[in-house]
Amino acid sequence: MAKGNKYGAHRVIEPQGLLPQAAKKIDNTMEIYDNEILVDVSALNIDSASFHQLWEAAGHDEEKLKQSILDIVAERGKMQNPVTGSGGMLMGTIAQIGKDLKDRDVKVGDRIATLVSLSTTPLQIKKILKVYPQIDRVEIEGQAILFESGIYAKLPEDMSENLALAALDVAGAPAQTANIVKPNDSVLILGAGGKSGMLIAYEAMKRVGPCGNVVGMSHNDRPKDTLLNNHFVHQFFVADAKNPVEVLDKALACNNGKEYDVAINVVNIDGTEMSSILPVRDGGLVYFFSMATSFTRAALGAEGVGKDVTMIMGNGYTKNHAEITLSELRECPALKEYFEKHYL
Repeated sequence: MAKGNKYGAHRVIEPQGLLPQAAKKIDNTMEIYDNEILVDVSALNIDSASFHQLWEAAGHDEEKLKQSILDIVAERGKMQNPVTGSGGMLMGTIAQIGKDLKDRDVKVGDRIATLVSLSTTPLQIKKILKVYPQIDRVEIEGQAILFESGIYAKLPEDMSENLALAALDVAGAPAQTANIVKPNDSVLILGAGGKSGMLIAYEAMKRVGPCGNVVGMSHNDRPKDTLLNNHFVHQFFVADAKNPVEVLDKALACNNGKEYDVAINVVNIDGTEMSSILPVRDGGLVYFFSMATSFTRAALGAEGVGKDVTMIMGNGYTKNHAEITLSELRECPALKEYFEKHYL
């Protein structure tokens, strides 16, 4: 077959001129171009904000959730939640490699996790086998296409596939944390009890050193003991992330009344932008990894309260993010044990 656009523009059906992520519908024909890879898919990890929205809309009914996913893929040619706009990632086996990509570091039969969003990935689902609501995962029979620009990670041999998948699903978050957190920083993590929050907390603790302060926040006290007993954070508090005044008061109380250098938001619900911005000092940094974030609310909200902060919108890709994230599980038995208990 002919060579396609390296970014997948040749797969866009509607509207023409866009790239696959922004398109409403893409071509999910499973006949590959010369610079594409065909993957037999075994599992989808749905983005947390997306799964939460779909699960609530389905009334916590697994069959309704399955039908929603099937309908989205049938309509769009990809798994992209029309409400959140987000996707997720997949795990599968290399089935075919286009002749222009024969120099890649993978071969037919290799097990991989894609590190590019499902909102960009042509996908066909033959059958949804099982739903795991507690970890945002569905097992399926299906196939997907990776473009020439698509990134992926070969699944490691020293840990289970499901463990690797759970960590790689949020690999951009701890890797970006490694880039933005500096020695002596004070760091506030909103949503510290989730899998991305745990990885971020562990990485932040490494980066701030003995004179820094890492504070975790969650909507309940379920993760409190895990975070504190394993020294993933210095302090922890419970608050409603949609209540910025409550978050501000409790956050400052955990930082000697001072504003923070960095705030990281991994909450999977919308309306939490100001809870991330208010506790940060002028000149500080706010990192929104959550796909429920509204750029408009964040930008206008910061302006409205006179906050001169740098705001980073979460990019699921950061250089070496797969290696950084998997290395955290290897070097921290407590973190690995937590993931094995909660996400397998």
